[in-house]
Amino acid sequence: MKEALTGLFTNNASVATTILLLAFVIGTGLWLARFKVKGITIGSTWIIFVGIILSHFGMTGNPTLLHFVKEFGLILFVFSIGLQVGPGFFHSFRKGGVKMNLLAAMNILLAVAVTVVIASISSKDDLATMVGVMSGAVTNTPGLGAAQQAIIDTPGADAAVTSTLATGYAVAYPLGVLGVLFTVILLKALFKVNIPDEEKAVKAAEDTGEQARRMHVRIENPAIFGRRLSDVIKEFHEQFQVSRIMKGEDIQLPGPDTVLDEGDKLLIVCRQEDVDHIRIIFGEEIEMHVTDWRRMDKHYVARRIVVTKASLTGKKLRELHFRGAFGVNVTRIIRSGVELVAGPESFIQMGDILLCVGNEDAINKVAEKVGNHAEMLNRPNLVPIFLGIVVGVIFGSIPITFPGLPQPVKLGLAGGPLIIAILLGHFGPKYHITTYTTASANLMIREIGISLFLAAVGLGAGEGFVEAIVGGGYRWILYGVLITVIPVLITGIVGRLVCRLNFFQICGLISGSNTNPAVLAFAQNAYGSEYTSVNYATVYPLSMFLRVLAAQILVLVAVA
Repeated sequence: MKEALTGLFTNNASVATTILLLAFVIGTGLWLARFKVKGITIGSTWIIFVGIILSHFGMTGNPTLLHFVKEFGLILFVFSIGLQVGPGFFHSFRKGGVKMNLLAAMNILLAVAVTVVIASISSKDDLATMVGVMSGAVTNTPGLGAAQQAIIDTPGADAAVTSTLATGYAVAYPLGVLGVLFTVILLKALFKVNIPDEEKAVKAAEDTGEQARRMHVRIENPAIFGRRLSDVIKEFHEQFQVSRIMKGEDIQLPGPDTVLDEGDKLLIVCRQEDVDHIRIIFGEEIEMHVTDWRRMDKHYVARRIVVTKASLTGKKLRELHFRGAFGVNVTRIIRSGVELVAGPESFIQMGDILLCVGNEDAINKVAEKVGNHAEMLNRPNLVPIFLGIVVGVIFGSIPITFPGLPQPVKLGLAGGPLIIAILLGHFGPKYHITTYTTASANLMIREIGISLFLAAVGLGAGEGFVEAIVGGGYRWILYGVLITVIPVLITGIVGRLVCRLNFFQICGLISGSNTNPAVLAFAQNAYGSEYTSVNYATVYPLSMFLRVLAAQILVLVAVA
């Protein structure tokens, strides 16, 4: 009995021992995350440090199994993020994605510059070694792998350099996580960020984008007097929905054949960016509130119904004939928390919430047609997750060749699944793919993924950690901190002062451009906003690509 228990804790080759260590590291790390110092905690990052301590004392687990757990955990984490942000991803990209990616590229170039400067002034460490330190400092494992493979495939290069790269990576990695984390905290203090104010600013900014906005207008444009509503919409190509029309004292649900007359009042749901155009088409806004319509409108009600029939995924609203068959208008679609303007060509999917206006009995019939059984959404839909991961892994393994580089660049096991998840979340309904997962299931997968990733990193980094530091690796810790903090600090300051980014955008930018899921998890837990995820996903794919490319180029220059 005693020997069996002793072996369970000391037999690192055992699967049972590895699982035991992973569970202990995650449980202990999350327990420590509860404790705060002046209201601040590093959250799940504690998991890494518990893992380093155990592995320093020889409890490392099976290396092959740990490598699998690390990669699979990261895939689960980024894939759940991708599904969550997919519906609003391209909207956010149009609103500032180019600017965010330029800032991410600046962060990466600054890290490369700091690495080259350190290598040029250091008498003990060459550029090849510093590539390993840089990969750890920016927490980019694919970059390390690409650099090692480039050395192996370069004729005449010393293959032993690959082990030095790995050691530098392991020494710099923990503070690579902590350095970014504390820089985020420093930026919050430096700019005196007030989280509630930032949240209000984010919501105000969202209200000025493509999300739904009500407006009330009186028809004053002679060019549309006596014309059908469908003809006006077709001519001006605007994305808006006329929810109700008031002719004199009579309130109606407008249809395609509704004739527009001078003085008619319209309740319109549109994008904020289309408001000025709609004023030109119809006339100036009038002072009314939606409650005014409800008070005068005794026949119509507004209700939210939930699409719970998977067979409706990919259907266009015009195919469902809600207006013609039931006299019900769908004015908005709420998907993954994003409120979108509904139009005849809008696709719906399982899990969407439809804001409907019409007669109570008619809305009940529409609700019956789409399901409206919210309890059915409590069952997790795992098919798109695992099939999406299959496609993502394949996509991430496709080599991208660049002239002058001996090895093609790949997006890897994190970049590929993330991009596929975003595409599934955005385009899935159009191609009849149900991508809906419950919020609780998405959160559970995300937390399990990041916890497994951090535990595997910690258990893999601690062995030989102290020896490397004592043997001169302490320099690498200092170098790694410089490579981590200087670019992030400059990028954060430029983002805030020059580009006027809000704090959640900065958190997403920094964690995404450093390919650092631990910092993303910290920012979400500490500051209570999922908005960070959208920005993380916006910059992550390009950042991953540039990090891998930069590591390969630097190491090829070093061994040339």
